[in-house]
Amino acid sequence: MIIGACRVKLLIYESNSLKDKRHTIKSIIGRIQSRFNVSIAEIDLNDSWRSSIIGFACVTNDTNLANQILSNVIKFIDEDGRVEILEYQIEIL
Repeated sequence: MIIGACRVKLLIYESNSLKDKRHTIKSIIGRIQSRFNVSIAEIDLNDSWRSSIIGFACVTNDTNLANQILSNVIKFIDEDGRVEILEYQIEIL
């Protein structure tokens, strides 16, 4: 069993309140859940209205597939014009 996990720090461009931030993050998380087979959640910076850290993970039987899934999710987030990826960390266990 191979577990791929990723932690992504995001800058949210058009967020002027926690309500704006939560709307944007929930939208991104929902779109990722419907498109990719990963578990995802906001895991840190819950009270900061301009930044967020989300984490997502997948379980598979192939290291290359786990890396590919995580890379595709990162690419998907990067193509969303509402946020910018400041940094990310990928772990394959």
